[in-house]
This record gives sequence, C-alpha cells and structure tokens, in this order.
Amino acid sequence: MNLFMLSSSRAGDEAYLAHAKEMIGSHLTGCQRIVFIPYAGVTIDWPTYTEKVQRALPELNIVSIESFDDPKSAIEQADAIMVGGGNTFHLLHQLYSNDLIHPIQVRVKQGLPYVGWSAGSNICGTSICTTNDMPIIYPPSFDALALVPFQLNPHYSDYQPPGHNGETRAQRIEEFCVLNPSVPVLGIKEGTALVRKNDTLTLKGQLTGVVFRGRQQNIIHAEDDLSEYLKPTPNNP
Repeated sequence: MNLFMLSSSRAGDEAYLAHAKEMIGSHLTGCQRIVFIPYAGVTIDWPTYTEKVQRALPELNIVSIESFDDPKSAIEQADAIMVGGGNTFHLLHQLYSNDLIHPIQVRVKQGLPYVGWSAGSNICGTSICTTNDMPIIYPPSFDALALVPFQLNPHYSDYQPPGHNGETRAQRIEEFCVLNPSVPVLGIKEGTALVRKNDTLTLKGQLTGVVFRGRQQNIIHAEDDLSEYLKPTPNNP
C-alpha cells in the first residue's frame, strides 16, 4: 500500500497545504487523475472545497468525485485518491451512503496511492473512535477503512490552556486504550505525516508524535521505523 496520512492541512501560519505540497507531489508522481473526496466538508460546499484544493495544488490534475455520475466509477478510474479534512463522522457517513468503503479498500490495497489529511487520515485507521470531532451525524458504523491496523489521532497536542479544566487529549485517548488495551493509537502533530510504503511505516516532519497502547505512552521521532505497528493485533486482524 501507498499511504500519505497528514495530520493537518496547515502547519502554523503557512498557506493551505503549503507545508505538504512537495511531499504530496512526490507521493503522487505519475498520477494523471487524482480523485478528491470532499465529504468531510460541512460548512463548506463540496465544489468550493474541491476548488480550494485545486488552487493549493495546481500542478496536479485533481477532479472531484462529485463530477462523476457514479462515485464507484470515480474510484475505479482514479490514479490516486485524495481525502480532505473536516468532520470525520460526516465523511464516514457519506462513504457508507455511497457504498465506497469496500471499493476504496480494494483499490488502495492493490497499490493505488492515497493522500489524506485530518479526517481523511483518521479514516485510514480501524475506526474513527479516536477522532477529535463532534458526532454531528451517525454513520452506520464507526468502522473505517482499516488501511492500517491501528488508530490515528490527527492534530495531536499535549497543550492545555491555562485555566482549562477539561480532559487533555492524552486523557481522552487513554480512555479508548483502557477499553482497547491491545490497539495502538498514533497521535500525530500538525505539520507531520505518517507514510506507509507497503510494509514500512515512517513519521515525516519536524515534530515528534506519541504512541498510546494500554497505559503506556512512547514518543516517536521523524524517520523512525514504525513498521511494528503494521502488525495485526488481537482485536485488529
């Protein structure tokens, strides 16, 4: 498989997708038709969302899945798939509504390049149970694409604002890990990405990430070989 899973569309004050533009271009070398899936957009309409991505990546031939009469045929004809961020629940709901879960899984497992950011990365995991988003809509299942046998938490941050008494991100992820002790959760910070090339997994970017498993937390660094997390766990065959 050939996955590029970005934490975010922006890093700091940089322009939209600017921090990842070169890496995305390299990841999609030779791809003539890149199908963009804007389903995570809720407060932005899908044509506007697609245009925004096209403006950010003008060197690439990006077409919206909405330009096809049949979304399944879009996946069949794609040279690559790109999935944007927004609300993860809405994204997954739309994928189920259009019966796209299996077609995407099949094509990506055959080697079709995949690029996602934020919600588009979150759905690469086994489920969306570690998303940061509000459940504004109820998809038929929380089961996601399972292109990697672990959970993702994009936009991961250990920052706690002064005076804020709610749970930290780490505490929320720990709640998942208590109920699913064998399932790793990889927290990736803004400006970083996880890249899967077949059976190799690497963290890209300038910042560290965190792996949660049970009550343990381990820091991961850029260029670390994280391939051990591609091995199936008891709860994720």
